[in-house]
Amino acid sequence: QVQLVESGGGLVQPGGSLRLSCAASGSIFSIDVMGWYRQAPGKQRELVATITPGGSTVIANSVKGRFTISRDNAKNTVDLQMNSLKSEETAIYYCHAIDRANHAYWGQGTQVTVSS
Repeated sequence: QVQLVESGGGLVQPGGSLRLSCAASGSIFSIDVMGWYRQAPGKQRELVATITPGGSTVIANSVKGRFTISRDNAKNTVDLQMNSLKSEETAIYYCHAIDRANHAYWGQGTQVTVSS
């Protein structure tokens, strides 16, 4: 089992920045891909970015050039740096991990509100 705990959400003005962090615990030796998803009110959960242990990333087109995902394998953390945030990016952001047996894990989510 893997447990994921997010931090760093909050209220930010349009154009501002936030950094989200996710810490993994439990069977961390089994973790493969980690990443971030988000779910806005009334919408489906969507991929934001993922990163492999080797550092290969997948970034949603909507956030390319503004969001950066990074990972510290020694600390078992994955961060999401979000710049130039837009009001429509208000959502709950979820940390996600897949282990080598292809089991998926989710954090509890952290609220990001982009508003003036």
